[in-house]
Amino acid sequence: MNWKDTGYLLSKNQYNENSVIAEIFTKNHGKISGIIFGASSKKLKNYLQIGNKLHLNFNSKNDSVLGYIKVEIEAALTPFYFDNNEKLACIVSAMYLVKLLTVESQENINIYILINNLFLLLKKIDWLKDFVFWELHLLKLTGYDLQLKNIVDFEIVNGQKQFFVQRNKEKKFVPNFLIETISNKIDNKSIISGLKLVGDYLDKSILKPNNISFPVSRIDFVKMMK
Repeated sequence: MNWKDTGYLLSKNQYNENSVIAEIFTKNHGKISGIIFGASSKKLKNYLQIGNKLHLNFNSKNDSVLGYIKVEIEAALTPFYFDNNEKLACIVSAMYLVKLLTVESQENINIYILINNLFLLLKKIDWLKDFVFWELHLLKLTGYDLQLKNIVDFEIVNGQKQFFVQRNKEKKFVPNFLIETISNKIDNKSIISGLKLVGDYLDKSILKPNNISFPVSRIDFVKMMK
C-alpha cells in the first residue's frame, strides 16, 4: 500500500536513535501512524514540529503492520509562534486533542479543515475566545456535541442573565458568550471559565468513562492563560 497526501503532525515519539513514530492527520486518509527514518537529521528535525503541515509518502505492506513515512515540509506553521508561549501551548494542546479524539485511518475532511482554521484564528486579537469554540467544534465533529444551547437554563443575578446547567444537585455556570452573541469585549475570566467548562465535559463524559488520563498539555495551556 503506497499513497501520497498532506497532513498536520499531531505527535512524535522516539522509535530508535535516528527514527520516530509519528501520528499525522491527513486530508484523505484521516489519522495515520508510521515510522519516519532519519528524523534526527537537521533537515527533518526542523520539519517535525508539532502542528507543521507536511507532504508525505506513506508505504506499508498491509494494514496490520506499521507503515513508513517519508516527509517534506508543506508549511512551517508552528515556528511562527516559538516566541509566543501561550499560542505554542495552544497548538500542542489542540494537536493532542485531535490525536486523542480521532480514530485511526478514518477520513474526515472537516477535521482537516478545522486544523487549518486553528492557524487562522491564532492570528486574531481575540484568538483565545475563538479557540473555545474551536474545541467545541472538534468535540462535535468527533461525536461529542455538548449542545449547550439546548441544555442551559438561566436566572437573573444583579440584573444580569446568568446561564447554568443543572445536574442533580450541582449547578455549573456557563459563560454568556457561549450562549449569546456578545459584541462587547469578553473578559479573560469568562474565557477561562469557557475553557474549564469544555475541559470538565471532556474529562467526565469522554476520558474517565474510557479510563483515559486528562491531557497534561491542556492543563498546562489553561494554567498559562490565567
